[in-house]
Amino acid sequence: MSAVVPEKITLCLSEVQSESHETQERALRTLASITKVSPQNRSLLAQSEGAIPVFLTLSKSPSSIIQVLSLAILFNLSLNPDLKKSLADMETISHLNSMIASPETSPESGRLASSLVCSLAMLDKNKAKFGVAGTIQLLIEAISRPDYRGLATHHLLSSLAELVQFHGNSTLAVRSGAIPALIQVVESMDCEDLAGTSLAVLCLLARFDEGLNALKKTEGIVSRMVNVLKGRCMLSKEGAAEILIRLFDESEGCVRDAMRLPEFSTVLADLSVRGSARAREKASLLMKKMMEADLDSYVDESTVLFPTLIQF
Repeated sequence: MSAVVPEKITLCLSEVQSESHETQERALRTLASITKVSPQNRSLLAQSEGAIPVFLTLSKSPSSIIQVLSLAILFNLSLNPDLKKSLADMETISHLNSMIASPETSPESGRLASSLVCSLAMLDKNKAKFGVAGTIQLLIEAISRPDYRGLATHHLLSSLAELVQFHGNSTLAVRSGAIPALIQVVESMDCEDLAGTSLAVLCLLARFDEGLNALKKTEGIVSRMVNVLKGRCMLSKEGAAEILIRLFDESEGCVRDAMRLPEFSTVLADLSVRGSARAREKASLLMKKMMEADLDSYVDESTVLFPTLIQF
């Protein structure tokens, strides 16, 4: 490795602490550039004495560009698996929480802050830290805010998806109102990508009893998921079908609700032909469950109408 890079890092670290805004910005741009694609450069920078606290301080700068560049460098550093644990200290998490919670945070800073949360949460040992620090509740509140609609919401949802893979965080999310907040995003027509990602998070929540029970108690959940199957993007349809499968496995009432919808069979038949491979698989499974429910219903009725014959 060329000796130029370590020397450049040392020089830039000195310049980012300059009184000159232009000098700071130029040095930060250089560091953001050299850490964007090189894991080795990230490690060199992270090992430089006092580097990470400097970027954390600069990410609180009143200057939007200094704030964004500092967050970009911290995000780049977080891409190295061996740096995720040290970066996720409670001071950093608290700062990221405050950025996500503040309506004054710029869209770009908000996007980078939530992306950094997502990156750090990819280390399983960090997931519980974010749960303890209240990040789950803040993400849900931010997703629910109309002013967060758009690009930043996708990064918030990605962070939530990563965090709720830990059971304790999933429970926190459900108790903090994640289910209605996510369904609100699903039913918004602003962005199909957001709907698909929201349904993916709902599927993650449904893996655990708390999330599945909350979905079952959601008013009109079956018809709402069928509406997704009827007219949303393929990613959304895959998510809605997965949720219906989980609901059908746990609730005969949900199966009966679906059977009362005259369009449900047609929607499933269409999905089984025109859907993606994953969607076709799920549609076939749903059709099988409906046929089994029909058969069970027929047997139950026959038992009532012809008890002697059935016994025979």
